[in-house]
Amino acid sequence: MSIRFPHGPVVPEIGIGTWFVGDEPARRDGEIAAIRAGLDAGLRVVDTAEMYGDGRSEDLVGEAIAGRRDEVFLVSKVLPYNADAAGVRRAAHGSLTRLGTDRLDLYLLHWRGGVPFDETVSAFERLVADGDILSWGVSNLDPDDLAELPAGAATDQVLYNPIRRGPEVDLLPLLRGLGIPAMAYSPLEQARLLDHPALADLAASVDLTTAQLVLAWVVRSGDVLAIPKAGSVAHAQENAAALGVALPADVLAEIDRIFPAPRHPVPLEML
Repeated sequence: MSIRFPHGPVVPEIGIGTWFVGDEPARRDGEIAAIRAGLDAGLRVVDTAEMYGDGRSEDLVGEAIAGRRDEVFLVSKVLPYNADAAGVRRAAHGSLTRLGTDRLDLYLLHWRGGVPFDETVSAFERLVADGDILSWGVSNLDPDDLAELPAGAATDQVLYNPIRRGPEVDLLPLLRGLGIPAMAYSPLEQARLLDHPALADLAASVDLTTAQLVLAWVVRSGDVLAIPKAGSVAHAQENAAALGVALPADVLAEIDRIFPAPRHPVPLEML
């Protein structure tokens, strides 16, 4: 199963998240090895942001993908307070420098701030025209926000996992209708779902780890891309082994029983 972005690129449905990666020097070598192991195992999307560690994540990602840039669909994000015309260009060039690349495949507004969408999107479009980014999108925007956003976004990256099912009510159907895939950050709820006994038992019943079960659930619709953090080689390989896994109907039904979806719209959650 693959994810197609509206401007053409097709990527595997699971990628590599880097929130909190690069924060601890003692873990740096292992985190770099994890990203490289994920690429070796078939993952392609690497997601980062200028906010993560005040740029330390981008620095680490740049080192990890050195010599392998063409294998990577590279995503970064601009902070809302940098989202005016001059700030977007400055922030994007800073990210490119830290990442050691001449282009981003996808550049996102991290969340909505005080800068009008029109100004931010115009700045994104200038970066596209200059070849600094190949596409743009948003993160943490709900349906009301998207209604105000100019056309052209390639994705909306939001918090989505079995205990954060609010997007299923209104946001995911909206994106689906627009032909825009969602990106799910913290699909494992920052590893907290890995300790859930019922999920562990359910995963074992289909010869999966809990992480693989949850990731397969998150991407089950074919238009959601999950970006779990990869903190170790083993973790990256475990995540990659969930590529292409289709869960049986009875397993999906049991997850619905354990974590029922809301029946009415709820405010978009953030971590």
